[in-house]
Amino acid sequence: MVATTDLPMNSTAPRKGRARLRLAWLGVVPFLAFALLFLLAPLFYLVIGAFQTPEGGFTLANMAGLAAPNIAASFWLSIRLSLASAAIGTVTGLLLAHALILGGMPGWMRRGLTAFSGVASNFAGVPLAFAFIATLGRLGLVTVLFKGLGFDLYATGFSLFSFWGLALTYLYFQMPLMLLVITPALEGLKPEWREAAESLGASGPQYWRMVGGPVLAPSVMGCFLLLFANAFGTLATVIALTGSNFSVVPILLFQQIRGNVLYNPNLGYALALGMILIMVVSNLLYIALRARAERWQK
Repeated sequence: MVATTDLPMNSTAPRKGRARLRLAWLGVVPFLAFALLFLLAPLFYLVIGAFQTPEGGFTLANMAGLAAPNIAASFWLSIRLSLASAAIGTVTGLLLAHALILGGMPGWMRRGLTAFSGVASNFAGVPLAFAFIATLGRLGLVTVLFKGLGFDLYATGFSLFSFWGLALTYLYFQMPLMLLVITPALEGLKPEWREAAESLGASGPQYWRMVGGPVLAPSVMGCFLLLFANAFGTLATVIALTGSNFSVVPILLFQQIRGNVLYNPNLGYALALGMILIMVVSNLLYIALRARAERWQK
């Protein structure tokens, strides 16, 4: 009797498990649909268009066009700007994160800056450009204050609408992003490692050079690559600050697809494909370095 009464109860358990699994997959459907419609399908269309003529025939001329002097210069400008902003963002964000996590700063400051970083890392485009123009433009608040103190910022050669002006503007969202992504790595540094190093007579610089630095290095390099990819695809901020005068790749792509004079959508698809390849490489390297860092910290 015990065996016969147990059978129906046990047979319902797998059915309930399968029902929960089906409901779990149902929750993933919206994400999969959005990824298919707005990521995979456009990517497939873009790859096909990069190897087509306007009439629909196959060609390699679009990809060969990426070697044209103006396009190669545009890619080089975007790479240099992304490297500069990523390097500055990595250093400043790492120093900020070190001060908050390991520097003994009060908890309220850490919570406040972390919350602010979550907003600032996504703040870009026209609002960010306007904020910097109102602050560091020729008639910006800081510029006017410096002039009142006898220091002409623009007489030194600085311009908000130049290479380094753009790199400074990018820093507004690069530094908070660095803070957010490097914080788990800093929190993963175990106090026992420093205590063991100090017990063996290591000084603070020696600990960072021989223990903390090597452990953090993969995470820092991975964050640098993430910041590089983040800056490489920025378009709205550059357009809002410089119009179309600063020929980074996203602006050149916009001109090829939507412009009245430089209208060549298939060349634009090739430009987009080149951007995607650069960002894919940087993100794959980031993932590899992130996995290496996680192995170190286990």
